[in-house]
Amino acid sequence: MSTFAPFAKPMYVMLKPVGSKCNLDCDYCYYLEKAVLYGRKNQVMSEELLERFIQQYIESQTMPQVMFTWHGGETLMRPISFYKKAVELQKRYAAGRQIDNSIQTNGTLLNDEWCTFFKENNFLVGISIDGPQDFHDEYRRDKMGRPSFHRVMKGIQLLQKHGVEFNCMAVVNDYNVDYPLEFYRFFKEIGCQFVQFTPIVERLRKNNREMKLATAQEKEEEVELAPFTVDAGKWGDFLCTIFDEWVKQDVGKIFIQIFDSTLANWVGEQPGVCTMAKTCGHAGVMEFNGDVYSCDHFVFPQYKLGNIYSRTLTSMMYSDEQMKFGNDKFDTLPRQCRECDMLFACYGECPKNRFIKDKYGNEGLNYLCKGYYKFFSHVAPYMDFMKRELLAKRPPANVMEWARNKGGKMGK
Repeated sequence: MSTFAPFAKPMYVMLKPVGSKCNLDCDYCYYLEKAVLYGRKNQVMSEELLERFIQQYIESQTMPQVMFTWHGGETLMRPISFYKKAVELQKRYAAGRQIDNSIQTNGTLLNDEWCTFFKENNFLVGISIDGPQDFHDEYRRDKMGRPSFHRVMKGIQLLQKHGVEFNCMAVVNDYNVDYPLEFYRFFKEIGCQFVQFTPIVERLRKNNREMKLATAQEKEEEVELAPFTVDAGKWGDFLCTIFDEWVKQDVGKIFIQIFDSTLANWVGEQPGVCTMAKTCGHAGVMEFNGDVYSCDHFVFPQYKLGNIYSRTLTSMMYSDEQMKFGNDKFDTLPRQCRECDMLFACYGECPKNRFIKDKYGNEGLNYLCKGYYKFFSHVAPYMDFMKRELLAKRPPANVMEWARNKGGKMGK
């Protein structure tokens, strides 16, 4: 059995102040259709619910630092006054704790007022952008079908103008996966130091027009792979190609989440992202009406833990069902994973992507396994080198010179 001990980690509950409401209509968005769960009614979180959440969330923490994560839909479809109220409430209930805020946005609604507010209140802003214009506009368009790239870039420039800390979340799909270096260099060119690559993997139900996205548990004959889904092998090639440039030029200058998480697992530390951890379940999500779900990618009726009006956040997030959800990440791994020499590096990645059979015919292998194994095998000598440097209390960035010389040529 894996061990997901209550209170051993900070508890995160991502907040959806506008539910799935968004001003864009991205083809691959997994959250837009969640409106169906609530009868398409106005999805707006009340200030009364906001206060209830903030008080409970802060009081349930076991760590001195509390991170609030605001997510959508499009978070900026709530006015600044809503977030100003949130900051006031955080201060009221902080009781000496350090309060931090991160907010995810598509960037199209940013203006000077928003950026001033984020700077004054030390918000970390996550921007969703899928690389250069052609890549981004392939799938990220508004409800009128208009491209959004230039509006997003204007938002990034405003963040830079006001000195707001930001990172980029980039979805890797069937199109941009073929251009890894063009993709990677774009983020360096726009001055983004922190990048998260998110491979898009979705299956569509064949006979459900409203809730199209399927869970990993649904039968293969009832679903089909979404056309924008990234190819597993290409995902591995994509990561390897970018890593080869990064490891020779950009270690310590550009921070790519999957590379950082891989190194963390290599040295036996927490990877900092749930998909690469041994267990999950400590990061839930609360909808605009107070419904709490096990995970942002599991907002389906069967993963609803309850509602904050009838159950406390603590009772839901540390419930037996949530403990099981978190432990299942490891406990349900198929035989191929358990025998894999790279199990420690990924732990089967996200359960939502575990819908293919392993080489023994067992259910539950990750769709992206082929790509991840290719990546981990490729980076192993470099990770070993950086691990040795860290243990010797030397900077892991020393790997760049090693990679350019002996390591880059010999692979040892």
